[in-house]
Amino acid sequence: MTPQKPPYTLTEKAADYLAKIVETVTRLEFGTEFKRDIKLHRENRVRTIYSSLAIEGNTLSLGEVTAVIEGKVVAGKQAEMKEVKNAYEAYDKIMTFNPYTVKDFLKAHKLMTHGLVAEGGKFRSGDVGVFDGNVAVHIGARPQFVPRLVEDLLKWAEVSELHPVLKSAILHYEIETMHPFADGNGRMGKLWQTLVLAKWNAIFAWIPMESVLYENRPEYYAAIESAQKVNDSGVFIEFTLSAILEIIAEQSKHQVKHQGKHQVDLTDTQVLALKSLADKPLSRNEIFTAIEMNGDSRAFKRHIAPLIATGLIEMTVPEKPNSRLQKYRLTDTGKAGVNK
Repeated sequence: MTPQKPPYTLTEKAADYLAKIVETVTRLEFGTEFKRDIKLHRENRVRTIYSSLAIEGNTLSLGEVTAVIEGKVVAGKQAEMKEVKNAYEAYDKIMTFNPYTVKDFLKAHKLMTHGLVAEGGKFRSGDVGVFDGNVAVHIGARPQFVPRLVEDLLKWAEVSELHPVLKSAILHYEIETMHPFADGNGRMGKLWQTLVLAKWNAIFAWIPMESVLYENRPEYYAAIESAQKVNDSGVFIEFTLSAILEIIAEQSKHQVKHQGKHQVDLTDTQVLALKSLADKPLSRNEIFTAIEMNGDSRAFKRHIAPLIATGLIEMTVPEKPNSRLQKYRLTDTGKAGVNK
C-alpha cells in the first residue's frame, strides 16, 4: 500500500531556489576547501546547536554554548546546559541515523531530550496544542494516532522520488505540525531536515542552516502558521529553501574570502571538454565521446566536476543532477575562456 502523500504545493519560486541550491552546493563541494576545513566544521556545529536551541527558548549565549561543548564550567541553568550536551551528541551521531525509520527517529529524540523529559525517546501519551492566550492556534494529532502518522510520513519520504532538498523541508514542517513528542518537536524537525540533506550530500552535516532560521524567527514562525492555515506546506518549503540557499551562499563566500580568489589551471583534457561544448550543450557521454575518453564516474569527477564547480559549465537540468535528460553547457565565463 502506497503511503499517503503529505499536502504540499511546489511553486516556481521553490523550483528556482532548488536549482540555485544544487548549483551552489556543487561549487562549495568541488570548488572550495569546505569539505576539508575542519576548523570551520567545528564552528558551524556550534552555530547549529546554539541556533536550534535558541529558537526553542534556550538563553545561553553562543560563547556559553561553545564553553559547554568544550567541557568548561558555565554559570547557567543546568537544564539549558544539558540541552546543549544532548544536542551536541545527537548532531555528532547524525550520519548514523536512517531518516526513514521510526526506530532511529525515536533514538535521536532520546539523545536530544535525555534527562530532560519523562517521555524521552517515546511518542507523547497526551494531547498537545499551541495557544495564543486562550485561543487554540494549532492542536496536534491525538496521541493514539501519532505512531502510525509518523510511520506513514517516513515511509512516504523513503519511497518518494521528490528531490531530497524538498523532501527535507516537508518532513521538517510535518514533524513541527504533527507534534509527535511531549517536548523537543522543534529540535527534531530541524535535526531531521539536516539529516535528510546530509544523506543527499554529506557537507550538509556541517552547514548551520538553523542559524538562518534563528536570525529570521518571525518569518520562520509565520511560515509554519501560514502553512497550517491552508493545510499545505508550500509556503514553508519556500521559506526553508531560501534559508538553505542563504547559508550555503554564505559558506561559499567565506571560503572564497578565506582562500583568495579561486584560480583554475585547466588540464588539456578540460580545455578539450570546454571546446566540445562551444556549439551546443552535450550529455555526459557525448562530452567524453568528443574528447575520446571513457566517461566513468572517476573520470567525470576528475575532469568535468571541477568545471561545474568553478562556473565554467553548468547543468541544463540543475534541479535533477542525475536526470537522463541532463546535458552540460558553457556559462558566459566558460565561453570567454574558450574564445581566448
